[in-house]
Amino acid sequence: MTAIAADRIESATQAYSVAAQLASEFVAGAAARDLGRELPFAEVDRLAASGLLAITVPAAFGGADLPPSAVAEVVRVLAAADPNIAQIPHSHFVYLNLLRLAGSGDQQLRYFGQVLAGARIANAQSERGGATVADIATTVRPLRDRVRIDGIKFYCTGSLFADLLAVLTRLDDPEQRSGLAPGEYIAYLPADTPGVRIIDDWNGIGQRTTGSGTIEFENVVVERDQLIARSAAVDAPTGYGAYAQLLHAAIDTGIARGALTAATEFVRTSSRPWFESGVARAVDDPLLIQRFGELSVAVSAAEATLTTAGVAVDAAVGAAESVAPASLAVATAKVLADRAANEVSAALFEVGGTRSATADLNLHHYWRNARTHTLHDPVRWKFQHIGRALLHDTAPPLHGVI
Repeated sequence: MTAIAADRIESATQAYSVAAQLASEFVAGAAARDLGRELPFAEVDRLAASGLLAITVPAAFGGADLPPSAVAEVVRVLAAADPNIAQIPHSHFVYLNLLRLAGSGDQQLRYFGQVLAGARIANAQSERGGATVADIATTVRPLRDRVRIDGIKFYCTGSLFADLLAVLTRLDDPEQRSGLAPGEYIAYLPADTPGVRIIDDWNGIGQRTTGSGTIEFENVVVERDQLIARSAAVDAPTGYGAYAQLLHAAIDTGIARGALTAATEFVRTSSRPWFESGVARAVDDPLLIQRFGELSVAVSAAEATLTTAGVAVDAAVGAAESVAPASLAVATAKVLADRAANEVSAALFEVGGTRSATADLNLHHYWRNARTHTLHDPVRWKFQHIGRALLHDTAPPLHGVI
């Protein structure tokens, strides 16, 4: 595990202050890191050392036990500065939540303790070979008194920076030799476990420095107490999916705010007015003023809806009857965040003019980041779940993606 002396954060107010300070540091080099695909190892170390990655550790284990709404605000603030860095710990928080919901006492003591000491968790979840993203081919099989994992994972965000990997597997034990219940398991294992190969091959147009490459698992032998059955979190009304989706919405909302801030600064300092406007400064062009007003409303609506969704997810923690409303609130926030991130990052060039398209400025990283991250799960299905709830009084499904 990476040896980092992590600070302890004790309140949401402190977390917001630390996030704002880090954001002010990260924003300065975000465009250059993206342009040269310079992986933010130092910045992620700084994030881990700040204590922000441990803010959801339960109080019983020495953490601040901050609610989902507070985590979402931290992620939003970081995403406005550098959405790559903001996305890297997304799975970290999600799999800490899984540990809280489904882990044993010994597992919680072990992994929460490591996170308090500065450890970082990354996902090894998605695969490319199945008919849909829900098909999992990576297997966990019994191997005497331990288990063996084999498979290939893609889009493993944060894996290049991780101390621990959370690996989604399905039990392959037709003879029931393991004594484990059928289903899917998350294996928590050190990133340097023998048989694990982390490959830096992410080549997306956006989110270029998230470390979202491939991981191969070949005859990876782990102890049984490194496995957590996923069903307790995703097959019951726990709010697990709403929490994960809330953080995705926070990333997109942060991108929208970052793009609007960049557009405002560029027009104030670098844009020329259109000759037909009859004004001396671009900022006095009434059509630009109108457009900025429209963009500001889109971003503010996304932020307000994210806040509302965060409150709803907070209410769903430990309250099964509040889970469906929380999922619908998050779905609404996700739709508005998706719209704002894509619209504002594209409109940056509309309001900035030709000068804003200069390649070395790399202002297009906002749009590329927005377009790439919002592909994570389609908002068209959010409308479906919202509409069905309204017309049919049907609760959203329990599959971890709403």
